[in-house]
Amino acid sequence: MDVLGQLVTIAAVLLGGLTTHFTNHRMERQRTRYLMLTRWDERKLDAYAEYIDRVRSCIYASVLLYETRQGLRSIERTEHELNMALRDAEELRGRAFERVMLLAEDAVVEVAHRLSAAAHAIDWRARGDTSGTLEEWRALHRAVFQEINKFHEAARADLGVSGTFRGAEHGARDLVLPHTRPEPDA
Repeated sequence: MDVLGQLVTIAAVLLGGLTTHFTNHRMERQRTRYLMLTRWDERKLDAYAEYIDRVRSCIYASVLLYETRQGLRSIERTEHELNMALRDAEELRGRAFERVMLLAEDAVVEVAHRLSAAAHAIDWRARGDTSGTLEEWRALHRAVFQEINKFHEAARADLGVSGTFRGAEHGARDLVLPHTRPEPDA
């Protein structure tokens, strides 16, 4: 029993040591994998939030330019200054778009492309590169905000955020726009 008992004891200690090592290794790998996923999710969230912020900044700059060009608003900045502000906002939006392209999954990238196209349509109309009526201008805004909502949905799905805002209450809300100024009587 001396030799056999010692061999069984040694085998049990070795088996216990290997099992502990294997278990610790797997747990460490899972922890590292979780940390990496969390790190990338944080970066994705930052990229998505920045992109939406930049899209909205461009829309705001476009609205100022358009309304000034159309005589709907008067501000102390010149049309050239407003054009330059829009150009700067577009540059920042482009950089934010590239971050989304680097980090996002395919569904988010597709929605981001559609959102970018809708935002460019507003920029072009504000500059006068394309023309149209005030109602068409407003339709461009409704379209871009619908794409923003779709981007939110895709980003939430990519990040694993539960819930959706496709509900009747959210979708029924329309873009709040001022009424057309009445034409002065001649």
